[in-house]
Amino acid sequence: MAKIIIHGGFFSESSTNLETKIAKQEALLRIVKDSYEYLTSHSALETVVYAVSLLEDDELFNAGIGSQIQNDGKIRMSAAIMDGTSLKMSGVINIEKVKNPIQVAEVLLNVDDRVLGGKGATSFARKHGFEPFSTEIPQRRAEYEAKLEATGIGTVGCVALDSNRKIAVATSTGGKGFEIPGRISDSATVAGNYANEFCGVSLTGIGEDIVSGAVATKIVTRVTDGFTLEAAFEKTFNELKHFDGFAGAIAIDREGTIFHMDSHPSMVYASFDGEKAEVFK
Repeated sequence: MAKIIIHGGFFSESSTNLETKIAKQEALLRIVKDSYEYLTSHSALETVVYAVSLLEDDELFNAGIGSQIQNDGKIRMSAAIMDGTSLKMSGVINIEKVKNPIQVAEVLLNVDDRVLGGKGATSFARKHGFEPFSTEIPQRRAEYEAKLEATGIGTVGCVALDSNRKIAVATSTGGKGFEIPGRISDSATVAGNYANEFCGVSLTGIGEDIVSGAVATKIVTRVTDGFTLEAAFEKTFNELKHFDGFAGAIAIDREGTIFHMDSHPSMVYASFDGEKAEVFK
């Protein structure tokens, strides 16, 4: 019954070469299969942290290592986790110099103040043993110094269903690049990361569009109210068309249905159920 799906943001055929596309396909397949193996002996909640940590550690994706640089020259990251059983969500917003923001979010699940931002999030990380770590890579610095506009559509996420039919979701982002310091992305909100006992959803895309559409919450609520996963996606994504919303989402429901959709081509993703693996084309 255990199933898992991950995403790694969007892929543009016009701005990314074939070599990078293949590298992302291979990385996503490796990570989703490794995470599924982990899922066979761990909970969905533990697994989404594990999977997103692997995505954060891969500089092919815009989260953790390889995160975008904001317009003041600093990297600030956001991440969140939600347990579909306890309905607890925790997250960090604009945290600095941490290798794995999703792991800080995990620690916050057991704290009363479960979503922290800015200096408070970074201070909390230090107090809980997360050593200073630069997630900057030369490519991001070169982009910043050349003042190239980033696409702003890089986020990673994971939805997992374990053998006990429990669902969890985790999402992490390195930002859109060149944003105003203090900007809040969707990743650590219920618009971009949400789960309950019926369904879990993780988003990527333009954060402002995802928040405006309350996308993750709408999909999960509709599944809870009796929509099929596909119908919930279709209705929610149709509502994004009103303002040409840019979003991609992955999900699993409690029956084990895996589903994904994007409003613009093409979200990169991979899923695995122990037998069949699927990766973006």
